[in-house]
Amino acid sequence: MDPIIKLSDNAANRIKEIMSDVESKSIGVRVAVKSGGCAGMSYVMEYAKEVNPTDEIIEDKGVKVFVDAAAVMYLLGTEMDYKKEEFSSSFVFNNPNESERCGCGESFKISYYLYTYQHGKLCISSVQVSYEQI
Repeated sequence: MDPIIKLSDNAANRIKEIMSDVESKSIGVRVAVKSGGCAGMSYVMEYAKEVNPTDEIIEDKGVKVFVDAAAVMYLLGTEMDYKKEEFSSSFVFNNPNESERCGCGESFKISYYLYTYQHGKLCISSVQVSYEQI
């Protein structure tokens, strides 16, 4: 089974760097999704100080990433990268499930297609999902 999130080498190296600078109580980073932003949802990263019973744990390239259970359906197949540019640096989520992203790149929206068979015909409906709906 493919992991929920794949880490690029840059992301793994940056997580190693920031984990080496934090207090010893942190055991990794936690990735979640929250409601907000122009497009409806945004990614959240924070230090994980403990394992939540419902966390999905990704161990890759020498780092631990804890994925909040409520975020799993939004993150399936996502690659987490780290980009460093002249005036900024940030973690970037390359999420194949995104149907929209706001102009600044801070929030996103997910659409799923619902396939049903009604009255002898295949019907396809687009369903926009927001974090408040789960």
